[in-house]
Amino acid sequence: MGSMLSCFNNQAPEAGKRRRAPATATAQPPAPRRRGSVRLREDEAAAIHELAEAAASAILQQQQRNSAEGMGMGFDRSSSLRFQKKKEGGMGGGLTRSSSTRPREAGDLVVKPMQLINQDVKTEELETDRIVLVHGGGFGAWCWYKTIALLEDSNFKVNAVDLTGSGIHSFDSNKITSMSQYIKPLSELLESLPQGQKVILVGHDFGGACISHAMEMFPDKISKAVFLCASMLTDGQTTLDLFSQQMGNNGLLQRAQVFLYSNGKDNPPTAITLDKALINDLLFNQSSSKDVSLASVSMRPIPFAPVLEKIVLTGEKYGAIRRFYVETTEDNAIPLSIQQKMCENSPPEKVFRLKGSDHSPFFSKPQALHKILVEIAKMPPVEEVQ
Repeated sequence: MGSMLSCFNNQAPEAGKRRRAPATATAQPPAPRRRGSVRLREDEAAAIHELAEAAASAILQQQQRNSAEGMGMGFDRSSSLRFQKKKEGGMGGGLTRSSSTRPREAGDLVVKPMQLINQDVKTEELETDRIVLVHGGGFGAWCWYKTIALLEDSNFKVNAVDLTGSGIHSFDSNKITSMSQYIKPLSELLESLPQGQKVILVGHDFGGACISHAMEMFPDKISKAVFLCASMLTDGQTTLDLFSQQMGNNGLLQRAQVFLYSNGKDNPPTAITLDKALINDLLFNQSSSKDVSLASVSMRPIPFAPVLEKIVLTGEKYGAIRRFYVETTEDNAIPLSIQQKMCENSPPEKVFRLKGSDHSPFFSKPQALHKILVEIAKMPPVEEVQ
C-alpha cells in the first residue's frame, strides 16, 4: 500500500528507467548486468522451493477439507511446514517450523514451544470460529502462511483469499477498473457462507480498504473487522487522499515505486510495482531473509484504479460492525504516526500495538499477531458485555 502513496507528485517516475553511473577516466570492466529480480543464493532458492512445495500441498489439503464441509470456495492456503505430532509423551498439535535465520538476541522473549501456538481456545464457545485473511497491495494469500498455521493449531477455520490479479489469481492487474472487481473473490466467499454464519475479517495494508468495502456490502456476515497496519478510511475518501494529506516526503517510498502504463504514457497509470532491491527496507525491515526471498518472487503489481476510488461507508452497515486496529511500530511503509492519525479520525473499539514489527507482522511477529487475533476472537458480542 505504501508503494502507491507518493504518486501524487507532479511528475511520476518512468517505469523501468535506470540511473547510469558517471563515466570515469580509467577504463573499468563492464559491471555484470543487473536483472529486475533478486538473485538468490542456492540455499535461499532451495528454501523457497521447499516453501512452495509445502504451499501446494497445503492448498490441495484445504481444498479437500472445504469440499468435505460443503464450501465451494477453496481459498484456504498455507505454505507452513510442520513437525509431525509426537506420539511419545502425549504431546498435542504439530509445531510450526520457524523460517527465521536471524540469530537470537538477548532481548528476545523465550517461550515454551506450545505456549503461544496452542492457547486452549474453545472455539465452539466463540461468536464465530472462522477468520478470513485479506492481503495488502502486491501481496497474496501466501503471505499468511504462518498466521494460518497458528490459527488452525488453535482450532480456528481459516480462509486466506487471493484478490483479483493477486497471488495465484491469473487476472492481469493492469485491467482491474474498480474496487468491486478487485475484491470479487472476497465477495464470492462471503456470499457462499451459510445463512446466519459470520466471520472475522482481517485486512492488511490496502486490504483495509478492501474489507471496508466488504463490510458495507455484507454487514450481516461480519462479526468483527481487524485492520492490520491498514488503510482505515472514512466515507468519501480514497486511499490516495488519506495518505497524500499525511505522508509528506518519504524518499524510500518514492524510490521504490514504479508506475505501469499499460494504456500508454498519455493515460493514467494502470498499476504500481516495487523495486525489489528496496522492498526489504520498505516492507520487511524486521523480517527474516527467507520470508523476504519468498516475497520477492511472489509479489505482483498493485492495481491503481481501486486506489483512486472513493469509498461509500454508512453508519447503518459499516458502522454497525466492531472494528479493531493493530499498529506496527517499525513500519516504513505506513509509519506509526499515520496509523495513529487514522485511528483518531475514525476511532475503532480498541487499538493494539505490535512492538518491533515492520509492515509485515505475519512475517516479523507471527506469534504476537496470533495472540492479538485470538484475543479479539474471544471478545463476546456487545450485547453480552452490556
